Amino acid sequence: MSMITASAWVPRGAAARLPTKYEIDDAELSRISQLAKLQLEDAKNDLHFAQAESRGASKTDVSDEEVEHLQVQLPQSHGDVDNNLAEFNLEHYDSDVPGENGDAALKFGNAQALAYYNSNAEDPYITLQGAEDEEEREELEVLATDNMVVAARVEDEVAHLEVYIYEDEADNLYVHHDVMLPAIPLCVEWIDVPVGRSAVDSSLKGNYVAVGTFDPDIELWDLDTIDSMYPNAILGPGATDSKDDPGLGKKKKRKRSKKINEEYHIDAILSLAANRSHRNLLASSSADKTVKLWDLTTTKCARSYSYHTDKVCATAWNPRESTYLLSGSYDRTVVVADMRAPDTAAPRWGVESDVEAVNWNPHDPNFFYITTENGTVHYNDIRAAPQKPEASNPMWTLQAHDQSVSAFDVNPTIPGFLVTGSTDREIKLWNVQSTGPSMIVSRNLGLGKIFTTKFAPDAEVGFRLAAAGSKGSMQIWDTSTNSAVRRAFGSRVASSNEDVKERLVGVEEDSSDSEEGEEPGGNAADGAGGSMDED
Repeated sequence: MSMITASAWVPRGAAARLPTKYEIDDAELSRISQLAKLQLEDAKNDLHFAQAESRGASKTDVSDEEVEHLQVQLPQSHGDVDNNLAEFNLEHYDSDVPGENGDAALKFGNAQALAYYNSNAEDPYITLQGAEDEEEREELEVLATDNMVVAARVEDEVAHLEVYIYEDEADNLYVHHDVMLPAIPLCVEWIDVPVGRSAVDSSLKGNYVAVGTFDPDIELWDLDTIDSMYPNAILGPGATDSKDDPGLGKKKKRKRSKKINEEYHIDAILSLAANRSHRNLLASSSADKTVKLWDLTTTKCARSYSYHTDKVCATAWNPRESTYLLSGSYDRTVVVADMRAPDTAAPRWGVESDVEAVNWNPHDPNFFYITTENGTVHYNDIRAAPQKPEASNPMWTLQAHDQSVSAFDVNPTIPGFLVTGSTDREIKLWNVQSTGPSMIVSRNLGLGKIFTTKFAPDAEVGFRLAAAGSKGSMQIWDTSTNSAVRRAFGSRVASSNEDVKERLVGVEEDSSDSEEGEEPGGNAADGAGGSMDED
């Protein structure tokens, strides 16, 4: 099994030119040791509860005193083993053995005559000084014209983040580095603020990603550090009370509350939304039916909201009124709430089936989009809030797909340009005008069921679309090379007298990794014909 469940672009220039390698110093080693100890305690607690259940007691019947006295029984006596090994005198195996004249015999001959140097740079026999280091630096270098794309990937039940580099001019997409995750990821969000700082300077930038998984914890990773072992910070029940180390987790399962509370989520994290105006704020929604607001400077939950009666699967901040949050739920309602006034009644819109995604119109923030499980897109005006959800009257509705609209995005640089992706395996591009939406093109890119579609955030690559799904491959589609898109947005596309070949860039794969009888990238190689329907 291989699939990509979520993705996010990193704007140009946000990443460090040369990422740093994760190094374990004394402080980091101490932090890792404590984390390992806490994880071991978790495993012991699980074993204690399992032993209690085997005796007929439930987890709730086991008191804290019993947990403290229950210990894993390990053999303490090793007398028999020691007696068997005593004849080999292993305690002195590395001692020097006296020679015939009483001098210590050297195992490697005249080792004292061997020459050694403090570093390779001092060794005259090493002529390729730093060649490997220079090659590695070139491989890791991120140019100002490169875009990062972060993808949440699951492969053979192993979850990890893949950080891609997209080189637009070279038509190249490759994996720069990856990060192991503890559980299947469900959502990712790029964050531009350093995590865990006591104060956020408006000029201070960071390059982090927040990851939500089936666990109730939100992990924050630094994208400018490679080979990291643990996240920089954890938001949730695994977070610490220590101000000096926001990444250290205190995981004591018997102390975790399974009831909805004001401090952390207790179920899977379904969506994340970073506030671009108030950069220290991150909103999250969960299967526990709540929305929580996190302060990234303290890595603590600032406020918890309960606007919905079912799982909350989508959130989005208004780009103009930066304190207003849009949230959608499986209770078939969408709420627009001012996070500064949690006790104020919030307007609510209703839809015909479970909500899949919500998004504001970045070019006119008075309007927002809703996509649903039955394949419909709703376009609503915040100024025309209904008295009851059942009385919702959208500006227009669109039956975009026959199945769930599982992926949706609004182009941030090109007004009226939408993309929908569905579990029916189709990706559709739309042109929204004053008369309503019209389909530009429909494509099956061979990605399986579509789980994520994201437009690039930079104007220079505004027509680039990242898409992925159930087959686990990432594709970057230059939609400006599609003839139908060029007709619809001709004023925004560079003119050319030559025929433009459609560009679809993916990670190069070995032929052995591809499915038998199928070329990498599915039927994307079919070009502009065959697999697309144009207006």
